[in-house]
Amino acid sequence: MTLGRAPVELGFVPPPGRLPAAPPEDNVNRRQALATGVALGAAVTAPAPATPYRVGMGDVRALQGRFAKLIAADHKKGGDKQTEAAALALADEAVALRRRGSCSQRVRHALYATAAACVSSAMWAATDGRRFDAALRHHERAASLAQESGDQTILFRVWSHKGSLYRHLGRPADALDANDVARRLSITRRDPLFASLGHARHAAILGLTRDKAGVDRALGCAREAMVRADPGERRPLWLTAFYDEAEVHSLATTAYLAAGRGAEAEAHAHVSLTLFRPHLVRSRAITTARLARAQLGQGEAERAVATAASIDVEHSRVRSMLDSFTRDLRRISPGPVYDLWEQQWKTA
Repeated sequence: MTLGRAPVELGFVPPPGRLPAAPPEDNVNRRQALATGVALGAAVTAPAPATPYRVGMGDVRALQGRFAKLIAADHKKGGDKQTEAAALALADEAVALRRRGSCSQRVRHALYATAAACVSSAMWAATDGRRFDAALRHHERAASLAQESGDQTILFRVWSHKGSLYRHLGRPADALDANDVARRLSITRRDPLFASLGHARHAAILGLTRDKAGVDRALGCAREAMVRADPGERRPLWLTAFYDEAEVHSLATTAYLAAGRGAEAEAHAHVSLTLFRPHLVRSRAITTARLARAQLGQGEAERAVATAASIDVEHSRVRSMLDSFTRDLRRISPGPVYDLWEQQWKTA
């Protein structure tokens, strides 16, 4: 210390290694500042922990609302590739939602049931559009999803659809086996309406085998079960949207026509057409096409042509049925009636 001042203050520079050490409290303050800065940076940059998504019945109901629109579209036009693709896309959404977040067992089962119902609708659209290979592929997926759901109603639908698919393929033995899987499910014992549909579709398959007694017996069981069914019972939309007395008569038309009993097929077709609800556009067109076939089979070519001409052909399955009708008409009644129909058919 010189003149009361430190050497550094007088301009003297200390040799290396001789700089005065920082006061201890400066080091403490620096460490505290660094720690505070790190903590603040972490608070700004670290993401908040994500809250896992909880899937609920509200999500399921939203999917089911869109499924209801698919059902309505199918009953109007049916069989088109757009309906098939939309049904598969909705099924994928249901499965993705299941994988997206956590959910209760009830919700999980409902998601799988919804997905299975959608794939089953895609299967039916493919069957209706005569895309049978695609329909068989859809069945495998629908059956797997239905099994995951544990839902007896959708299991019934999947296997009943497979029976109908085999009927369209002309494979009655396989059709009967598949339909029996549906008919043996416990839902058919709990709810007679499911039993009724199983019997009615069995009758349609038995028609291919020309088992007339079997057809009569199955249709009798279908009618008896329908009488026992409680109309107030809560049931899935896909069933209540189409299955009623009109559909029983429509399936009876199918069965008797295949069994070669034209008069009975015609009688049931007329009853069915008077009972169909307005939204069942496709079903009405199909039954009308079968009525024309039944009339032609009884030698009433002019009436058959008039019936066929009344159909608004927007559906691939109906067009296929009328192609077959045209071939039969040419074989059974060549001449002016056929010529008139051919001219109409070409412009349809």
